[in-house]
Amino acid sequence: QVQLVESGGGSVQAGGSLRLSCAASGSGFTYSRLCIAWFRQAPGKERERVALIGHDNATLYTSAVKGRFTISKEHARNTLYLQMNNLKPEDTGLYYCAADDPLGFSCNRPTYGNWGQGTQVTVSS
Repeated sequence: QVQLVESGGGSVQAGGSLRLSCAASGSGFTYSRLCIAWFRQAPGKERERVALIGHDNATLYTSAVKGRFTISKEHARNTLYLQMNNLKPEDTGLYYCAADDPLGFSCNRPTYGNWGQGTQVTVSS
């Protein structure tokens, strides 16, 4: 079981930057082998996957954030990051960290098995 705790959210003006962090803890897993991702949910909208990073360090971004957001991870700290630059009001939402065991399959999947509580990001125009 993986426990995930996000931090780093806040309120910024459009064009600003934030860096989200997600610390993983628990037992029965090897962090470097996990699929881990950031999702977000805006008010009144469905949850969407923002970015993922696989056990092979391959990354995948939703088109709306390409070139502005960067996902990375630090194995020594079991921590996932999301650097968000040039933020836009449409980036506003609750950002969740999620992790899953690949079980031999692609990390490109619509949902994951382990979730954090989320951290709020608000971007004003």
